[in-house]
Amino acid sequence: SGVADRLAAGVTAIYTTSTAFAAVKEGGEVVTWGDPEYGGDCSGVADRLAAGVTAIYSTERAFAAVTEGGEVVTWGDGHLGGASSAVADRLAAGVTAIYSTEKAFAAVKEGGEVVAWGHP
Repeated sequence: SGVADRLAAGVTAIYTTSTAFAAVKEGGEVVTWGDPEYGGDCSGVADRLAAGVTAIYSTERAFAAVTEGGEVVTWGDGHLGGASSAVADRLAAGVTAIYSTEKAFAAVKEGGEVVAWGHP
């Protein structure tokens, strides 16, 4: 399959939700597989995950990737952190760390601002 071919070499880390996987490859490309509703399908944001991802965090049903510039890219169940459009302007740069629960994310930015999204 296409995913298997993309995982044949260069994987540096793998992250999980309850039923999906996200692998980061050398250069920061992200490859996902598993249940699409739990983050196994990143096609909606694939262009932003093609390179430069340094880390991925997860809730039970969503992923949040951080890029080299501190941008956050999310996908998966929108109610559990996969949709971050309400705070996207604050996640466009400068994020230094992300913390997660089963249903929500909280990002810490340079300067100490906290930005949260997902299930309250």
